[in-house]
This record gives sequence, structure tokens and C-alpha cells, in this order.
Amino acid sequence: MSLLGTLFTKPETQREPESPRVTEILDSLREGVLIVSDDLRIFAANGSARVAFARTNESLAGKRITEVIRDFALHEAFDRALLKKATTVVRVEIIDQDRRVYDVRVSPFEMEDEGRAIGVFYDITKVEHLERVRQAFLSNISHELRTPLTSILAFVETLEDGAIDDEANKRRFLSVIRKNAERMRHLIDDISELSSIESGNVKIDPKEIDLHTLVREVFVNLSAKAGERGIALENEVELETRVRADVLRLEQMLTNLVDNAIKFNQNEGAVTVRCQDLGSRHVIEVSDTGEGIMRDHLQRIFERFYRIDRARSREVGGTGLGLAIVKHLARLHGGEVNVASSLGEGSTFSIELPDAG
Repeated sequence: MSLLGTLFTKPETQREPESPRVTEILDSLREGVLIVSDDLRIFAANGSARVAFARTNESLAGKRITEVIRDFALHEAFDRALLKKATTVVRVEIIDQDRRVYDVRVSPFEMEDEGRAIGVFYDITKVEHLERVRQAFLSNISHELRTPLTSILAFVETLEDGAIDDEANKRRFLSVIRKNAERMRHLIDDISELSSIESGNVKIDPKEIDLHTLVREVFVNLSAKAGERGIALENEVELETRVRADVLRLEQMLTNLVDNAIKFNQNEGAVTVRCQDLGSRHVIEVSDTGEGIMRDHLQRIFERFYRIDRARSREVGGTGLGLAIVKHLARLHGGEVNVASSLGEGSTFSIELPDAG
């Protein structure tokens, strides 16, 4: 007799459909467990299965498995266990209020001298989601690296084929190679940075910071890029404004946001940084005078590699990871990053930083 059979078997004088000991053992399992009789009705279910499959607080006992879970492969697996004494592993997808995915192992066993089948439901919803994220991440990395690498190889081959002796063009070719190599380096740096943040390896050291001075330093570093397109950088943070944050990480967040505001602005436009003191928190705003962002994109622009206009993003440069890094760094501070935008009027990104309490 199997171990499960032993657990469910009691002396004739003490037998009952489900003993308190069995209930306690089943309810201690994190995985959902359904035990099905030979008429394909549920004989017993543990707490995890009731939470997952009961529509209300109703009992699952006595219900046909087809009433509770509508999945043909699962029904066949229970039928095979009962009739052919065969173990089967099936994948079950349940779409209710949320989508859940299970790997289910259905096995036969003897219980009270009767054939039963037990199904153990391993919830792989999060694992499957992480796998999709991983595949999308690798696909995006491959695409983002392939584009500059293709350009580098093409221009190297051109130089090897004789253009190295072309004084008029070889410096231009080398400049393109350098630009694309730097793009790859920035991408790798951002991937490494984001990976460190998400894995919890980045720690912050919050201190009081003179925000007006920090913004001025960020503007100095980006002034040449802004000047190329006649974009004005306006520091409207009041003098003596102090916020509590890690100075290097706040500078990183502001640099990413101001850099984006320059890239996606109109020529002769403006980028403005201001700060609101809301008592319990400070809100730092970075505004541009660009074309704005459509509402459909607003909730996704903080995702890794998400781009509204891939062609333009590639043209102006960037890795597609800057806003994701800003989001994670803001949350490390106990804050958040948000965006508001109107088409034709520009966009405003805001970093909320809680004050020390």
C-alpha cells in the first residue's frame, strides 16, 4: 500500500470520509491537492485547493471535477489514473479574475480499498511570467546590441577594403564606429546597473542635499548637448531647497530625466526643473516642451526597453533602460516616479522623495 493509502486508511470501526489527521496533513501543503473518486467526483481537497478553485466559501467535496476545473487534459489525466493506474503531468491554465498556470501531477493510489486519484497543483504562474520577462529581456538585448554591432562591422569591412586610405572619409567612418561602440558600452553599463538594483546589491546613503546646486551641476554636464539644438535649461529650484536623498543616485535620476527631456524636445525648446515642498515629501519635476506622450504609452514608458518611437529613439541615442533605472532608484528611496503629458504641450516627470521622519 502507498504512503497516501496508509494515511487515508483507518480501522473499520473508525473510518470516515476524511479524518482530522488527513485534513491537517493536506492543509499543511502549499500546493493545492484534489483527491478524486472513481466516479470523477472530488473526495477531498486541501485548503490551498479550496482557495484556488472554490468560487465562494463552498466545499469542493462531492462536486464533479468537470464542475470545478474546465480543462479536458486534466479530466483525461484523472480518468487515466483511475482506469489505467497511470501517472500523468499536465499543464492547466485557469482564467478567472486572474490568469493562473499550474503544473499538475495526477497519480493513482488505493484508499480504503478503493481506487482514487490524487492531483497535486504546482502554481507556476510567477515562474512562467518571469520566464516571459527573461525571454523578452534577452530578445531586446540581442536586438539593441545587434544594431550598433552591424554598423561597426560594416564600417570596419569598408575600411579593410581600401577606405583606410581615403583621407576624406576614413575619419568619418571611424567616428561612426566609435559612436556605435559607445552606444554598446552604455547599454552594457545600464544593464549591469539595472541588474544590480533589481538584485538588491545597490544601497543608498540618504543625506540632506542642496538641490539647486545639484541641478545646476547636472545642467553643466548636459549643456553642450542642449546647446546643439538651442534648448534652454532652466533651474527653477529655489535657493536653499534641501531634500533628503543619496546624492549620487539623485544626480543619476536627474541626469537621466534631463537627458531624455533634451533628446525628445523640439529645437529651441526648454527643459525646466522645479521642486515642490509638500510637507511630508518633496516632488522634483522635470518638464520639457516636446510633442508629448500619448496616454496609451504613459503606463509603460518605465518598462525596460519600452520605446514609443523606436526609430527616433535609435536616432537620438539611449539604451531604453534610463526610465526603468529612475523608477527603481526612486523606490529605493521610498518614493516614486510619475509622468504627466499633453500632446503638443510637452511632458513632466516627477520624482517623489519622502522627507526624513
